[in-house]
Amino acid sequence: MRIRRLTLSLALALSVGAVVPVVQVAAEAPAAAIDNGLARTPPMGFNNWNSTHCRAEFNEAMVKGIADIFVERGLKAAGYEYVNLDDCWALPQRNAQGDLVPDPARFPSGIKAVADYVHGKGLKFGIYTSAGTKTCNPLGFPGGLDHEDQDARLFASWGVDYLKYDNCNNQGRPAIERYTRMRDAIARTGRPMILAICEWGESEPWRWAPAVGNLWRSTGDIEDNWGSVLNIIRRNSALAAYARPGAWNDPDMLEVGNGGMTDTEYRTHFALWAMMAAPLLIGTDLRRASQATFDILTNRDLIAVDQDPAGRQAYVVANGGGAWVFSRILSNGDRAVALFNENDTAQTIATTAARVGMNAAASYTVKDLWTGTSTTTTGALSATVPAHGTAVFRISGGAAYAGHTLVSQATGQCLDIHDNIVANGTAVEIFTCNGGANQRFNLTPSGELRAYDGTRCVDVDHGGTTGGTKVLLWDCHGGANQQFRLNADGTVTAVQSGLCLDVDGAKTAPGTGIIIWDCHGQPNQRWTRG
Repeated sequence: MRIRRLTLSLALALSVGAVVPVVQVAAEAPAAAIDNGLARTPPMGFNNWNSTHCRAEFNEAMVKGIADIFVERGLKAAGYEYVNLDDCWALPQRNAQGDLVPDPARFPSGIKAVADYVHGKGLKFGIYTSAGTKTCNPLGFPGGLDHEDQDARLFASWGVDYLKYDNCNNQGRPAIERYTRMRDAIARTGRPMILAICEWGESEPWRWAPAVGNLWRSTGDIEDNWGSVLNIIRRNSALAAYARPGAWNDPDMLEVGNGGMTDTEYRTHFALWAMMAAPLLIGTDLRRASQATFDILTNRDLIAVDQDPAGRQAYVVANGGGAWVFSRILSNGDRAVALFNENDTAQTIATTAARVGMNAAASYTVKDLWTGTSTTTTGALSATVPAHGTAVFRISGGAAYAGHTLVSQATGQCLDIHDNIVANGTAVEIFTCNGGANQRFNLTPSGELRAYDGTRCVDVDHGGTTGGTKVLLWDCHGGANQQFRLNADGTVTAVQSGLCLDVDGAKTAPGTGIIIWDCHGQPNQRWTRG
């Protein structure tokens, strides 16, 4: 938080113009996730900031009222559990012992009493401070920098379950240093406490924060308008490779119900946060929320997508002319698919089950996650989507893929397309053999290794011919960099370069990437066709 200034083919069934640019992030192995056992699915709850900021209505009565509504209106039953305070809960000065002091006008009973009330409802309690000398409010409430152990002990004594740790007044000190110090201070208290890293994506936290906190802001602050939400969708959607259980991209708290957007836009906001495995922190004052707002926030089918235990963020299958197709792999093999229209007029958007990574099948069951109705299809999926709207579906069904596996003789692991993703540029790697479609390839007479629906091929990046060039997935185009020869000795030669498919560095860890390298016949270049 920073204070703001007061029936289906690959083609989209619309006239597609220039592709809207999306922030691209180079693929790499993500940092190991923090091992604190928390946030195995994205946290769900409430934070007051988007609706109250530091106004007087942010107080003890409001927080207790939100906890009551969680229980009375079915939000707790739907999965929401955290009731979190944001900035302005403290006095501007620490006490003589150096401790933070709750503002007695806002919280006359003290923070522990409020936390106890929330816990008494079977919920969890969160609080806010900044990884700087002061918080983000111009009034200058004290921050946690160089007070990490003292503040963490105080929070633990109050029963805090979740700490939102902001980035203001940080004295120019490196983010990883400041946030790691709070991580370690929390660990020393012995109390389980989610650490939410709120440094606005400035130092690319997705590359280091998984080992430090359970979630990290991927962008600047959200605002209650369409332009802000659209910008965040464009940026956060590029980070799918970094999300997983215990470690989440955080595109910021929900604005649903705050009045700056239409219900259609709020439905898109909520649906795409669910598709992107984002934390769902309600940011509206539920004491005044409309039934339409509750209907969006308690959509159990979308919550099930957000909370799917596999923890895979949706990836972008297609994006052209303001029409987007997202696909998310679910733990039972289903796909959640969102057809998103960022345009100012309605558009018909279409894709296929194969295109979003489903198996070949005679028919599929398609459930509309807004209406709850189910239909069957032979693989075509299409919807006329209103301006700024999103149609979202769950696709079930499918038969086993044809094709062959290629098993590394060095590790016994299979050639694998990372995380079942079908998007161009997805890494090809080794991974534990599991029979999935992303581990089965058809060798064509021209030497292509075709995957999924036959439109995606194993590809030597940019037609590179030097050792170390990465191997990835791309649309099949017949180029020489997509032609391979399976040799009698088990090696696989890239025809264009004459180099061999190679497990990078002869490493054995699942997820190790595939490159081309001078052929030497060692086990990391030898494959068994299954």
